[in-house]
Amino acid sequence: MFTIEHEFDATVVTLVDEGAAPLAEDVTVSLFEECATVTQVDARSGQPVTVTLSQTQMRDLAAALNLPEGVYRRR
Repeated sequence: MFTIEHEFDATVVTLVDEGAAPLAEDVTVSLFEECATVTQVDARSGQPVTVTLSQTQMRDLAAALNLPEGVYRRR
């Protein structure tokens, strides 16, 4: 399951794990004009862990989802 919320400065997508136990913590993807952040609470420490991706990295990730194994450079 996932939710989409449009805030003033970002679009926020929250991914909720509904698979078989053990379930993973929710993942929140915040899409800003200049970057995207992916945040998930670390189950061991209870602390949120955030990764920041540039717009270029996000485009590469989206393209990679539909490609076979290999090394690529987008133009």
